[in-house]
Amino acid sequence: MLMVFQRDKWLQYRAFRNVPLLARRLPETQLLENEALHHMLLQHSSVVLKPCDGRYGRDIVFIRRLKTGTYQIQNENNIITMQNKSDLQDWFDQLNKDREYIIQQRLYLARIQQRPFDLRIMVQRQKANSSPWKVTGSYAKIASRGYLVTNVTNRTIPVLKALQLARVGGRKLLLQVERTALLAARSLEVQYPDLRQIGFDIGIDKNGRVWIIEGNYRPDLRPFRRLKDSAMYRRILWYQKH
Repeated sequence: MLMVFQRDKWLQYRAFRNVPLLARRLPETQLLENEALHHMLLQHSSVVLKPCDGRYGRDIVFIRRLKTGTYQIQNENNIITMQNKSDLQDWFDQLNKDREYIIQQRLYLARIQQRPFDLRIMVQRQKANSSPWKVTGSYAKIASRGYLVTNVTNRTIPVLKALQLARVGGRKLLLQVERTALLAARSLEVQYPDLRQIGFDIGIDKNGRVWIIEGNYRPDLRPFRRLKDSAMYRRILWYQKH
């Protein structure tokens, strides 16, 4: 029986922020409020809004400040333009305030064939509380054409192949990504002692810098089943049972 853990991107961010080695791998993040929106858009030309309880990339909104003074807003593959700051404010006032959002600087992820990608790193541990976290699987998610989020994808490929196609690194970079995921898992373990599996989304930007996007407590395992090598999927199932 899988335990249910609270999905809250803001709580998760704060847990990572308290670990110096993880803090430098986090995009600037604030709770979304009126002042935070305008402050972040002054600091960064592009930001992203995420529901704290969001899943599968739904309702993620990208806002880009253009040199003309207009603002471009993208949700999935839909793009609208706000002509000025006042229009942007009107749009913000209509945002669903029944949900809590975070606002982050946008990460300019490395690309494969002009499409951004990120990495899913699966980490698990056995039932004994003292058992160490292990990386049990990984793959790269490539965004569909016209999308900025990789949750909308029909392409998953091995991580090393993705890093090589994007020309950002190789095994050394993969080891850095895996160490980051393991450290992040240990930081979440403090908050959730019974946590036994996390699917981390890790981004690599165009300069090869590693970024933590988020950790998923009930990760979708179907992409592992679609990989040619079934060893990862079998290992993941073994850890779930033991």
